[in-house]
Amino acid sequence: MSQPRAKIGGVTELLELDRILRGCADESFDDGLLLESELEPVAGPGAPVKPAVYEGGRYQRDRRWASSDDADPQDVIVIDNVPSQANRHEEQLRRARQSCGLPELVLDLAEMGQLPAHLPRQLSSFQFPHRNADAYLRDAELDGLPFPKTEMGAAILAATPWTSGPLVAWFPQALLYGFWQSHLGKKRQQTKHARAWVSEIVGWQPAAHSTKTLGLKGDPLNLSVDENAVFDSNDQAGWRLGEKAEKGQDRKKLSELGHGQVPFMAEDDAAPAGVSFRRITQRASLSFAQLRRVYVGEQTSEVDAAARALVVTLGLHAHTMAFGRGFALRSGAELRPASTSVTWLGAAGDEPVEITGARHTAALLESAKEAARVAGVPLDGWDSAPVVMRGGESLRSAIAKTWPALDD
Repeated sequence: MSQPRAKIGGVTELLELDRILRGCADESFDDGLLLESELEPVAGPGAPVKPAVYEGGRYQRDRRWASSDDADPQDVIVIDNVPSQANRHEEQLRRARQSCGLPELVLDLAEMGQLPAHLPRQLSSFQFPHRNADAYLRDAELDGLPFPKTEMGAAILAATPWTSGPLVAWFPQALLYGFWQSHLGKKRQQTKHARAWVSEIVGWQPAAHSTKTLGLKGDPLNLSVDENAVFDSNDQAGWRLGEKAEKGQDRKKLSELGHGQVPFMAEDDAAPAGVSFRRITQRASLSFAQLRRVYVGEQTSEVDAAARALVVTLGLHAHTMAFGRGFALRSGAELRPASTSVTWLGAAGDEPVEITGARHTAALLESAKEAARVAGVPLDGWDSAPVVMRGGESLRSAIAKTWPALDD
């Protein structure tokens, strides 16, 4: 990321690990980091951008203040919300796992040979929807034992922000993006930890609040859409024309199988389209106050500060890799940063600092890892091969029930 440089006594102020360590200390009164970007569509300013679409074809609309000096709030549409941004961070961490030596647990699904090609054969711990509190982790097996009954599993599932050693060792992303341990049962662990990193992309003053894509699905042979087709809903390649469906079969118009010219001109049928915005911004904040709730355990304050700093640099590297260059959120939502600023929210006042790019953040992460190792932070999973698990019997049965083997 590039942004205006901070000059202190004529010297450019780079963000360094020592400053992060001091900011993460128990006695620190620094508040965190704020990263702000002005974004523009790859197609140019004002070009339509596709926001995230939710149930009912709706966008996430809001009214917000762009500045405390404004007389009125402005209409906005959230193009990419907070949970989605966290998932994009985690995907970048998954890709950087080997180069950065990040800890990873892998659920191996190779034995589920009937899975269709579009489904993954492995699930990474960076892909678990609930991170360390996920049902896939709970329902896995490691070395033939249910994961919760292994020493590692029991430690991870019982971890809290104030006994976070197992999370720093295996799920540091959970301390950054939050978790709720709610899948173990009412009488078992129910730990919650709010996210320390909050990021979203917002479009300001949309030219329209609801737009639709109108058109026609074509067919070179213009097959009759009025004909009835009988088919197995699990395998539509074996369809036949007919009026009577046998047990286990469906009967629908030929258009349901993808044939014929089908207009989708009616507004209710048309998909939401992109929206033109006056400006698009991304704002990301990292709260030291939230991270100061994280303790490794019965350790010294230096250990806790080193663990928190490691989490901070993890977030900075993920954010830079995900959004420090042009990026694609979804079809019709390709954006690039026009300008970016990074502000240290300090006890003595806010001041800009500089992050020069992915090499800088990777170096910060590597330095933070070494500082954590020297301080005695548990780093069991770091710089190690992934821990590979398999699905437990109940999970394998659920997968097989959802995706049964089909006759060729």
